[in-house]
Amino acid sequence: MSTVMHALPDDADLTLSVHDRRALVEWTIACAERLLPMFLAERPDDERPREALDAAQAFMRGELSIDAVREKAFACHAAARAAEDPSALAAARVCGQAAAVAHMAGHARQVPRYTAKAFPGDRDRRDEELAWQRQQVPERFDQYVYDGD
Repeated sequence: MSTVMHALPDDADLTLSVHDRRALVEWTIACAERLLPMFLAERPDDERPREALDAAQAFMRGELSIDAVREKAFACHAAARAAEDPSALAAARVCGQAAAVAHMAGHARQVPRYTAKAFPGDRDRRDEELAWQRQQVPERFDQYVYDGD
């Protein structure tokens, strides 16, 4: 049994390879899925964050172009601007950043930042969510996401 070893990503490279972006998209989608209900609690009929995550999944499977995913990410950020509740806004931003990783890996660094903003006044819940994210990030991307900029 052979194992393919990939070099650690270059922290200064905001793009990375398609292979690396697909691996990061898998993580960012998992993070965003946990926060999406916070957006839907305020705006249950706004499909844009869900559509952005679905597009990111399609990219991950090689079924959707980067440009198509970017359009969904932009729409998701428009949904964030329409949200009034800080938690809903931050949750939509996480979804938008998750999808944007298809285009540029550096967007993965925004997932923990917006996650932290999703829990104003609830430090315990914020810390719990951030710890979950850190435990889930593929090990080879830990430094890239958390210390890369």
